[in-house]
Amino acid sequence: MSELETGLRARLIDVGVALVATEGAQALTLREIARRAGVSHGAPRRYFPTHLELLSAIARRGFTDLATRAAEAVGEGVASPRERLTALAHAYLEFALTHRGMHELMFRHDLLESGHLGLRETSLPLFSQLVDLVGRARPDADARLVAGSLLANLHGIAQLWSWGSLQLATGADDVMPLLRTALDAHLGPEAE
Repeated sequence: MSELETGLRARLIDVGVALVATEGAQALTLREIARRAGVSHGAPRRYFPTHLELLSAIARRGFTDLATRAAEAVGEGVASPRERLTALAHAYLEFALTHRGMHELMFRHDLLESGHLGLRETSLPLFSQLVDLVGRARPDADARLVAGSLLANLHGIAQLWSWGSLQLATGADDVMPLLRTALDAHLGPEAE
C-alpha cells in the first residue's frame, strides 16, 4: 500500500473516530465517513471491503486507547491486586463515561469482525489482565467467570449511569461508591 493509500485509510479511521465521539455509533455509515473525509462514497470500500471492517478498525482505536489508560492506571505505584483492580475498573468506567459512542461500538461484537484487523488481539488482553488480577485477589474462585461477571457489572454501571438511571435509583452523585460496591460483591469486602 502506498503512502497516499495508507494516509487515506488512516484518515477514514480518524473521521470515524471523530464521528463516533460526537454522534455515536449509529452515525457510522460508509457514506457519512466518506463525505466527512472528503472522498467519494465508494472510496472507503477500496480500503475496507465491508462496513464491518471499517467499524472494526474504528473500534480497534478505542481498545488501544482504553488499554493505554488501563496500563497507566495499573502502573507500578499500585501494590495489591485489589488496588490494581480498583484502578483498572475506575479507568474502564472513566473511559466508558467520557467516550460513550466509542465504548458502545467497542463492545458490539455483533457489529464487528472480531478476527479482522487484530480486533481480537486488541480486546482480549484487557480481559486477560482483569482475569489475572481477579485470580490474584480471589484464588478460591474461577477467575474467568468472576472477571466476566465483574466486567458485565462495570459495563452495566457505565450504561445505567450514562442514562441517569442509577442516579435516580440510588441517589448517588458519584459513580465511585457503586464501583466499590461492585468490587466488594465480586471480590468480597475489602480487608481493613
